[in-house]
Amino acid sequence: MATDPSLVDSLHLALAALTPSQIDWVSAVVRQFHLPHEFHRDERSDFITIGVLNMLGDALRIHHAFSRQALSKDRFEFALERSLNRAGIQAELARNRTNRGHDITINGIPVSLKTQADASIRGDSLHISKFMELGKGKWELPALRDMFVDHMRSYERIFQFRCLLPGPQSYLYELVEIPKALLAEAISAQLVIQSRSKQTPQPG
Repeated sequence: MATDPSLVDSLHLALAALTPSQIDWVSAVVRQFHLPHEFHRDERSDFITIGVLNMLGDALRIHHAFSRQALSKDRFEFALERSLNRAGIQAELARNRTNRGHDITINGIPVSLKTQADASIRGDSLHISKFMELGKGKWELPALRDMFVDHMRSYERIFQFRCLLPGPQSYLYELVEIPKALLAEAISAQLVIQSRSKQTPQPG
């Protein structure tokens, strides 16, 4: 998509009115955009279009003009929503940010979003440290499993945004879909308390 010349002219006028401090911050973003980068997408994706890919990728580049930390979950959600909408794909974040169900609706489909950026992250496996807010109640594995299955009824798809290489010179992110049908197999799982674990309560 070609840049609108009138937009370039208006930005030129706006830049001329900025203070030296403001110009310095804007320059940090411009310098970031001149660094080498690579964006890749699975051509089979039904909503990560080239437009979404470029918007989300550039949002990451702007983020790292000011931070060495991986993009947080709330900032990723906001960047994804904006990228989708700017690319003509209808998206709306859940209005209740403490919502226990979906995080975003994309083309009418409720979607759950997860993130991972811990030091032990591996490229060949996925880990979700907290799948849902459990609330109060007894720590009984069958009941927790039923809560898990019930929780997944509130959305149709699950994506995880992962930071595989955390900089400071290079960053590598990926967005992966986790098959909901695979997680739904937990309904028939044999559950055992890990009695040797030092965690409290002990996990299953």
